[in-house]
Amino acid sequence: MPASVVAAAGRLRQAIGRSSSWRGPIPRRFSSEPCPAQAAAVRDAFLSFFRDRHHHRLVPSASVRPRGDPTLLFVNAGMNQFKPIFLGTVDPRSEMAGFRRVANSQKCVRAGGRHNDLEDVGRDLSHHTFFEMLGNWAFGGEYFKEEACSMAWELLTQVYGIPKDKLWISYFGGDPNMKLNPDLESRDIWLSLGVPASHVLSFGPQENFWEMGDTGPCGPCTEIHYDLADGVGTPQLVELWNLVFMQYNREADGSLQPLPQRHVDTGMGLERLVAVLQGRHSTYDTDLFSPLLNAIQQGCGAPPYLGRVGAADEGRTDMAYRVVADHIRTLSVCIADGVSPGMSGAPLVLRRILRRAVRFSTEVLRAPLGFLGSLVPVVVEILGDTYPELQKNSAQIANLVSEDEAAFLASLQRGRRIIDRTLRRLGPSDLFPAEVAWSLSMSGDLGLPLDLIELMLEEKGVRLDSAGLARLAQEEAQHRAQQAEPVQEQGLQLSIHTLGELQHRGVPPTDDSPKYNYHLLPSGGYEFGACEAQVLQLYTEDGTAVASVGEGQRCGLLLDKTNFYAEQGGQASDRGYLVRVGQQDVLFPVARAQVCGGFILHEMVAPDCLKVGDRVQLHVDKAWRLGCMEKHTATHLLNWALRQALGPGTEQRGSHLNPERLRFDVATQAPLTPEQLRAVENTVQKAVGQDEAVYMEEVALAHTAHVPGLRSLDEVYPDPVRVVSVGVPVAHALDPASQAALHTSVELCCGTHLLHTGSIGDLVIIGERQLTKGTTRLLAITGEQAQQAREVGESLAQEVEAAAERLSRGSRDVVEAQRLSKDVGQLTDAVDTAVMPQWQRQELQATLKVLQRRANTAIRKLEMRQAAQKTQELLQRHSAGPLIVDTVSTESLSSATPAFTAEAWALAVCSHMGGKAWGSRMVAQGTGSTADVEAALSTARAYALNQL
Repeated sequence: MPASVVAAAGRLRQAIGRSSSWRGPIPRRFSSEPCPAQAAAVRDAFLSFFRDRHHHRLVPSASVRPRGDPTLLFVNAGMNQFKPIFLGTVDPRSEMAGFRRVANSQKCVRAGGRHNDLEDVGRDLSHHTFFEMLGNWAFGGEYFKEEACSMAWELLTQVYGIPKDKLWISYFGGDPNMKLNPDLESRDIWLSLGVPASHVLSFGPQENFWEMGDTGPCGPCTEIHYDLADGVGTPQLVELWNLVFMQYNREADGSLQPLPQRHVDTGMGLERLVAVLQGRHSTYDTDLFSPLLNAIQQGCGAPPYLGRVGAADEGRTDMAYRVVADHIRTLSVCIADGVSPGMSGAPLVLRRILRRAVRFSTEVLRAPLGFLGSLVPVVVEILGDTYPELQKNSAQIANLVSEDEAAFLASLQRGRRIIDRTLRRLGPSDLFPAEVAWSLSMSGDLGLPLDLIELMLEEKGVRLDSAGLARLAQEEAQHRAQQAEPVQEQGLQLSIHTLGELQHRGVPPTDDSPKYNYHLLPSGGYEFGACEAQVLQLYTEDGTAVASVGEGQRCGLLLDKTNFYAEQGGQASDRGYLVRVGQQDVLFPVARAQVCGGFILHEMVAPDCLKVGDRVQLHVDKAWRLGCMEKHTATHLLNWALRQALGPGTEQRGSHLNPERLRFDVATQAPLTPEQLRAVENTVQKAVGQDEAVYMEEVALAHTAHVPGLRSLDEVYPDPVRVVSVGVPVAHALDPASQAALHTSVELCCGTHLLHTGSIGDLVIIGERQLTKGTTRLLAITGEQAQQAREVGESLAQEVEAAAERLSRGSRDVVEAQRLSKDVGQLTDAVDTAVMPQWQRQELQATLKVLQRRANTAIRKLEMRQAAQKTQELLQRHSAGPLIVDTVSTESLSSATPAFTAEAWALAVCSHMGGKAWGSRMVAQGTGSTADVEAALSTARAYALNQL
C-alpha cells in the first residue's frame, strides 16, 4: 500500500464506522443508469434485488418492542429478531427455523440503554432515534463472505449506480490479543471485485469485529464507506453498509470458539443511503424528512429550515426542526407498535422523547397547542405504505400525542413558574433545593424529567442540589421496593382521642366519592377530574392538631372531600399533589392517603405554609392510579377465573395490588398444577380480549344478599355498597333469576376500576407459593410486563429444548458431560428466577430436573469407566505393597470412603516440606519445597500406613 494511503488511513480512523458531519452537498457523479430518486424506491430496490436476483425471503419488520429480550428497551438493529437463530435457541417447529436467506427493512430505535442517540439528535445532521435498517441474512452457512460481498457490490454499483471510485472498504486486520489473524479472505474478495488496493484498509477489533454482547456469536466485519469529498484532500468517509460474518462465539471466560454454523448479518441505514443517492446535504434533507420539515414550518410559521449546526444555528431553530422531525417519527412508530409513553422502561424513554419534542416545538419554534399531533398524518404518509400499522393506528397515535402534549405544556408552564418563584428566594450562590426539583418530577401531572429540570436551571446559571436529589431518589427507590412487596409500615395515625374530638365537633367523615370521577377519552386514555376541597385540620408527625404547618414540615392533612383513594381493600393508596386555590405555582406533594375511622389523612412534607381553612385543589398521579385500576380489575377477573378452574367453592383469602403487580391469596386443597394455572390465564385473556364493559353501581347492601355467584370477602361492607360487574349491568347481575353472576365476575368492591377490560392488555401469573397449608399466594402482572414475561418464557423453553437435544446426542468424555451438566444447572437457575408464566416455569423445572438427573448419570457412568481405566493403570504400575501412593486427576471425584481425611494427609506431607495444606475430607492440596521428592513420598506412605 502506498505510503500516502497508509498515512491517510490513520486520519480516516475517526471517520470509519461513525457518522460524518455531512459538511456539504454530495456531488452527483453516478452512472448514466437512473437511480431511484425517492426513498420508497430505494427501499423497494433493495428488497427486490435480494428477492428477485438472489432468492431471499422477504420478512416483515419486527415490532420495535423487543420480543423476549429483557436486555433491550427497543429493537435497535435488524438482527434482533433473528437472535434465536444466532443463539441456537430457535424453536425447530417455528417458521423461523426454516429461514436460510432473508432480507427486510427493520424499524429500529436507539434511545436509552446501551445504544442511545437521544441527546445527540438535533445537534448534528445525521443522528436519529428512529431509523430503518436494510439488511440481508444467510443462516447456517447458506452463503458466506464471497457471496455477501459480491451482492453488496452489485447492488451499490449496478443497481444504485454509485461510482466505484467513491466507495472504500475496511476489513478486520486481526488482533494478537484475541489470537485472530487478519481477514485476508475478505480483503482478497474485494480486490477480486475490482476495488483498488488503495481503497481497501484494515482496522482493529474496535472498528471491524462485531459482537452481540459480552458473550455470544461474533465475528469479523467488513464495511463499505462512501467518500463525501469531491476527490480533493483527505477522503471524508461515512459508513454505508456493515457486513458481519458470524463465525465465532464469545465464551463466558472471554475465549473465542468457532460456531457450529456460520451466519451472515448485514445492515445498511436507509436514511444515510438515501442521502447519498439523492446527493443531499444530510439525512434531514431527503424526502424521508423534507415533508415533515415543510409541515413544521407551515404549522409554526418559523423561519425556513437551513440545515445549520452549532454556533451558526442562531436560536437553535434548525436544531429544533431536526428534534421535532426525528422525535415525531419515533413516537408514531413506537405507539403504533404498542409502546406508549409511561413511567418506566421503554415507555419512560418514549415519554422523555415526547416531552423533548414538545419543549423544542413550543419554546423554539413557537408551535401552537396540538401541533405535534398534527404531524402524525405526515409520518403516516411517508412510512405508512411500508409499515401499515401506522395507517391502522393513525388516529390513536395523534390523539395520544396531543393529549400528552397538552398535559406536558401545562406542567411545563407551572414548573417554570415554580422555578422562577424559587429562584427569587435564593441567594446568588445558593443551590436549587432538591425538594422543589423532586416535587416537580414526582408529581403525576407535572412529571418533568429531572434532566430537563437541570437543563432549565443550567440555562439560568443555577446549580441543583445533586446530593439532596440523590438522597430523595434513594428514598423513592426504597418506597417503591416497599410497594412492590408491601410491609406493615407505621405512617401518620389519628389517635382514638383525635377521632373522638372530630366526632364531638360534628366533623363529618371525608367525602371521597370524587375518587370515582374519571372517564374514558376518545383515544382510549383516561381523564381524572381534579377535586377542590377545604383544609379542616392539620396534624404534626406525632398526631398533634395544629392550625398551620410551615415549609419542610411533615404533616397530615384532613380535608372535607378528596379524590385520593386511601389504601384499603388491598389497593395501594393514591399519590399526587395539591395546590392552593389561586396559587397554582406551589405544589404540595402527597405521598399517600390513609383512612382512619372514616377520615382520610393525606401525608405530605409541606413546601410552604398551609393553614386550616385554606381552599386547595387535588390532583392524583394519573399513571399510578391507572396502574392500580388495571391491576384491580385484573384481580377480579383472576378471582373469577380461579373459580372457573378450581370450582365454585374456591375462596379468596386476601389480595394486594399496586401499579407494578398484584398479589392474590386463595384457598386451595393443593398447589395449582401447570394446567390449572394456564387455564386461569386463558380465562382472563378471553375476558380481556372481548374488551367487556365494567359496570359499577352503589346498591343497598340487602340487595346483594343471596345472589348466586356474587363474590365478597369476610369483611364489613358499607351500606350502600359498590358492586363491580364485568360485562353485565349491575341490576341484571343482581337479579337472582338471571344467574349472571355465575358466568362472569361480580363482586362487592369499593376500589377504582377500569371501564373496559381491554385496557388490561394481558395477565400472567409469575409466581405461586404456599403461604400455609391450604392457602396459595399468586403473583401476577399485566399489560406490557405480561407480554414480555410470555416472550421470556418462550425464549427459555427453546433453550431447554436445545439442552435436551444436546443430552440426547451424548457426550464424548467427562469434561463435555460436565459442561452440559453445568449448562443445565445455569439454565435451571435462569428458569427459577425469570419473570415468566408460572405454569411454564413449572413445566420447564420438571423437564430440567429430568435433564439434570440424566446429565449426572452420564457423568457417573463416564467417571466409572474412567476410574476403572485408571485403576488398571495404577495396579500395573504398583504391583506390590499394601497401598498405592500416586497422582490422580481431581477433575472429577464424586465419591470416596477414606479412613482418614485428605486434608490431614496433605498437611502431614506439606508440613514435612515446610509448607501448608488445605482442603476437605475428600480433596486437598498444598504447597511446600523440597529437593528430595522420594522423601516426601515416603512421608506420605508412612502417614497412610499409620492411619490404615
